[in-house]
Amino acid sequence: MANTYGKVSGSFEEITEIYGKVSGTWEEVDEAYAKVSGVWEEVFIAFRATSFVTVRGTTGGSPVTITNVVPQGANAIHIQAAVGGGGGGLNGVDYDKAGGESAGSGGGSGAYISDKIFSVTEGETLTLTAGALGILNAGGYSNSGGSNGGTTTLSGTTTGSIFNLTGGTLAVITSNGGVQGPLRQNTNGVAGSATLTGAAITSGTFKDSAGVTQNVTSNTSGPVGTFNQSGNGANGILRVNCGGDNCGIQGGAGGASYAGNIAGGTGQNPGVANGTRGSGGGGGSSNAGGGPVASNGGPGEIIYRFLRVNP
Repeated sequence: MANTYGKVSGSFEEITEIYGKVSGTWEEVDEAYAKVSGVWEEVFIAFRATSFVTVRGTTGGSPVTITNVVPQGANAIHIQAAVGGGGGGLNGVDYDKAGGESAGSGGGSGAYISDKIFSVTEGETLTLTAGALGILNAGGYSNSGGSNGGTTTLSGTTTGSIFNLTGGTLAVITSNGGVQGPLRQNTNGVAGSATLTGAAITSGTFKDSAGVTQNVTSNTSGPVGTFNQSGNGANGILRVNCGGDNCGIQGGAGGASYAGNIAGGTGQNPGVANGTRGSGGGGGSSNAGGGPVASNGGPGEIIYRFLRVNP
């Protein structure tokens, strides 16, 4: 169907809303038809929700940024899911004669949004950045590389900043050890924090992709499963030392993301697993406890669509 235009002050402008009087009350028209060459054809349809778009940080540890113009007729963006990147976990390590062993702590998870709706302005350009995942800390007796999870953001050229979701931090060694001691001291990665500056929409109706009128509160398809949710991430699980040479101690799991709905990564053998969807990377075990290798955090993401919300 072609766009529909009407003359306003002598200039043709695109029509995005049509109203008609029903039993004495003005109501919005969903569809309008006109006779063309003797056949009724659809000439107008109210704005319907767009398809979901996913922006996600790369598995290689880089952020991803895109831009998108708010379509004509839309006045809101539905964030089904958004999260900062998860921090990397810390490797485990064993010793020759230190009287103990060290496991690694888990990385923190990123701050999140699940099924929130924000006001935007049609025609403005939005910039969306999905934060990078945090790389594991490969340190044995001292820190060696690794990274915090990246920040996930949304802003518009007219609306300004809408949200800022920082990533979880890397699990690190706070006091170095040595092959024959002393035992190292560790700390876990901490949660990312959420800063929401956009105008949230919590009531009203919209047309879904099939043209059916829905209440905004029906949006519950995100990871948390309830409407209008957001918050900080979670800390990774702290692991320290066990007593006695060749003792076994398991690494700490990464912080879960989306209010505990997406599990953190693991560092224990078998089957080392990275974090996913902003959860933290897991810490490695002591050699006697399974395996020293930690895991990466999960990448940040934004999953969104455009709506037109009516009061």
